[in-house]
Amino acid sequence: MKTIKVSVVTPDGPVYESDVQMVSTKAQSGELGILPGHIPMVAPLQVGAVRMKNANQTEIVAVSGGFLEVRPDQVTILAQAAEKSEEIDVERALRARERAEQRLRERQQQHTDFRRAELALQRAINRISVAKER
Repeated sequence: MKTIKVSVVTPDGPVYESDVQMVSTKAQSGELGILPGHIPMVAPLQVGAVRMKNANQTEIVAVSGGFLEVRPDQVTILAQAAEKSEEIDVERALRARERAEQRLRERQQQHTDFRRAELALQRAINRISVAKER
């Protein structure tokens, strides 16, 4: 079966690189499924999971938004942060979720940056859900 090369890259360096049969992720415009030979495109990504499927195996990477570039033979994901599901520290993600929820509860009492706390909560929830899918 045909494959497509996938690279997930952050400012700290590459996180994932492999040839896979299918990539699925969530862009700002909706769910995307990418197969070898897909038309070229660029799309902004939401905080979410990127699933790479190969035969009977699915590998998952949690991304904190970013951009997806698709070419017929390659998919490149440029993300501010990304982690493979097996490398996620669930305890750390749970603590991050608790901190973000606390900030959101306190926002009426203080001048908390609501959008920043909301994004931190989304990232923590994403990391926890990706880690549970392994």
